[in-house]
Amino acid sequence: MTATTRTSIGETKAAARRFYDALNQALAGGDLAPLDHVVAEDAVDHNPVPGMKPGLAGIKESFAEGRVAFPDLRFTVEHLLAEGDQVACRVTIRATHRGDFRGIPATGKPITVGGIDILRIVNGKLVERGGEFDNLGLLQQLGAVP
Repeated sequence: MTATTRTSIGETKAAARRFYDALNQALAGGDLAPLDHVVAEDAVDHNPVPGMKPGLAGIKESFAEGRVAFPDLRFTVEHLLAEGDQVACRVTIRATHRGDFRGIPATGKPITVGGIDILRIVNGKLVERGGEFDNLGLLQQLGAVP
């Protein structure tokens, strides 16, 4: 990982918002290049999707796959709490299920899923991410489980 420079809490929060803004921009346009500016090449995801490659390449591939199932996928930042180089982000995901998602054929149903991401920001870029989202709620909304 790259050398660390001290940043303020405000800068850490701003970098987290830039990550979600770039993510939403990338998802809306289908070009994931905006993530190059906000995610470190060797970023670590502590909760990768099955089979996800490491680093920025894996993060981009994961979101590209998610966009196939949910082409209007969008993240909304509800709340941020920061300390040092880490920021806890309460986010809401909204989308419409338009393509195959892990073996579940498209349902056309809208989904809303809440979650928490813990991001570590170094030199204005995401270097680590860990989080939990309501995957059971997602599967219930899709009708895959009662």
